[in-house]
Amino acid sequence: MTDDGAQPGAGRPGAALGPDRPSVVASPRAVGADGGGEDAGGGAGDACGEAVPLPRRIDASLARLRAAGVGPGAATPFPAVAVVAGSGWDALAPLLEDPQDIAYAELPAFPRPGVHGHAALLRLGRLTAADGTAVPLALLRGRAHAYEHGDAAAMKGAIRTLAAAGCRTLVLTNAAGSLDPALPPGRLMLLADHLNLVQRTPLHVVPADDPPGLDRFVSLVDAYDPALRALARAAAAEAGLPLREGVYAWMLGPQFETPAEIRMLQRLGADAVGMSTVPETILARQAGLRVLGLSMITNLGAGLDDQALSHAHTLAQAQAGAADALRLLRALLPRLVVEAQAQAQGAGGPEAGCGSRPPQPPLAQPVRDPAPEP
Repeated sequence: MTDDGAQPGAGRPGAALGPDRPSVVASPRAVGADGGGEDAGGGAGDACGEAVPLPRRIDASLARLRAAGVGPGAATPFPAVAVVAGSGWDALAPLLEDPQDIAYAELPAFPRPGVHGHAALLRLGRLTAADGTAVPLALLRGRAHAYEHGDAAAMKGAIRTLAAAGCRTLVLTNAAGSLDPALPPGRLMLLADHLNLVQRTPLHVVPADDPPGLDRFVSLVDAYDPALRALARAAAAEAGLPLREGVYAWMLGPQFETPAEIRMLQRLGADAVGMSTVPETILARQAGLRVLGLSMITNLGAGLDDQALSHAHTLAQAQAGAADALRLLRALLPRLVVEAQAQAQGAGGPEAGCGSRPPQPPLAQPVRDPAPEP
């Protein structure tokens, strides 16, 4: 299993910078009357250190996006497709043209990743397809993991902000350990399903954060959209890349599995194992987003070879596989954008091309605090 840290590299918040500029992240802000922020301890709080409800932090994040000129009420729609970059997958960042970076610290609903290598930036830009067409994309350069603090809902604010801003499709990428020697390091895997071995959920209701009527009994049949998976297989064939479909097992970490645990996962039907993605999938499905999942295999599970597992090994192997990941994304993402834009325009209804009906419509408006503010 890997700890799935995204690769470093960032720009000044809100600036269009090249990929080699150093990271300069804005200082956490206290919350004013207009919304949420982060206190000095990294938790959402107001100027007095009191917790700010998630709906207000989402509103404040949407306001920051509007200030950047994108999203509801802005001149430019928010990209219909967003990508969460795991280890090796951040090679996409330099390819986004006219990039605009917004630090997570400026988006009060977004987390503060605590793993080395996480840029903690939202990059907005355009990717030029092989036919010369430029498509808009949002790239989340960093995620929060449950193993950092025990909170499976750490990405709730970010994902709900994406949905409220107008995103339709979420591409979740990660680095993972293989449970099958026939799926060696360097290969890519398309997620067909997952095993929540941690048996934790990001859908616990927090009264101040979750509006009445929000369905937490979310169906996860076809959680990884079959139509999007078909597009991924076609893109891989076009790029000349093998792409196995398999089952991803979520383990909490941050420690790696024992050989006995690897044997257990094999018997349960998993093909790869990692420490992320599953909570994000659950949150995205609750928000009505379509999900596509991709793993980069960076190692074989414990006991399947003699390689000593470490975070450094994961990052090195992810870098080695980045070229193939990039080839797949360049072939795949323009197809996903066309599909998502057609869906957003109402072509065939909200579930056109989906393998299953979203549990509820995408959050076209920010989730608001059901209680009146003082």
